[in-house]
Amino acid sequence: MFTLFLTSSPCGHDGAIFEKNGLREELLRQLDGNIRGLYITSAPDDFYGSECASEGLCEALRACGVQVSGWTLLDRRNCADVHSLVCEADLVILGGGHVPTQHRFFQEMHLREILLEFEGVLLTISAGSMNCADVVYSIPELPGEVRDPNYRRFFSGMGLTGIQILPHYYEWKDFVLDGMKIYNEVAAKDSMGRRFYVFPDGTYLFSMYGYEEIRGEAYLMENGIFRQVCEDGQRVLLPII
Repeated sequence: MFTLFLTSSPCGHDGAIFEKNGLREELLRQLDGNIRGLYITSAPDDFYGSECASEGLCEALRACGVQVSGWTLLDRRNCADVHSLVCEADLVILGGGHVPTQHRFFQEMHLREILLEFEGVLLTISAGSMNCADVVYSIPELPGEVRDPNYRRFFSGMGLTGIQILPHYYEWKDFVLDGMKIYNEVAAKDSMGRRFYVFPDGTYLFSMYGYEEIRGEAYLMENGIFRQVCEDGQRVLLPII
């Protein structure tokens, strides 16, 4: 059993861990003492980009007071060692990026099964959070994906949470892709018969001992209807009726 921080992004534009909604404080509480971190990239063949993202988060954690004694980036070069790397870590991070690409990498490594043995802290970011769902909603994000009949918007995920999230609310809410408004015309239609939880950066789902709690500003998109369910500084236990 591990503790889960499911985030849109744990860091602001300045690269620092968010203090709002108690994220920094809770991370420090859960990551007490010297920790070994493992950053699992979403882009296993983009070595430079993965290294930059991994090192940036490591520095952000150190800057907020987390004592990091060891840090490893997991990409294509060392993915054969995924089992030992996960089991030796105190903190595992699932990075952000392109959801289907990350999903394929996770499947190749059988990461879902390996995480059943993990007993530390799991911090997920954007795509990493989206891929944690029982059933992933992979909203189109690259040119051509909206109108591609072969693009899969729903598939089985890691099964670590029952909720499907849409991250980066303020960055995505007015985004137009392939001539369509990604929220009003794409996600709203896909939400018929489903629930999508919409998180701005700085909001997170905290899961521990079998309960899930949204902390910070959050919205629910369900059957094409969009409504706010939590504000900054608030906490709401799931499920939300």
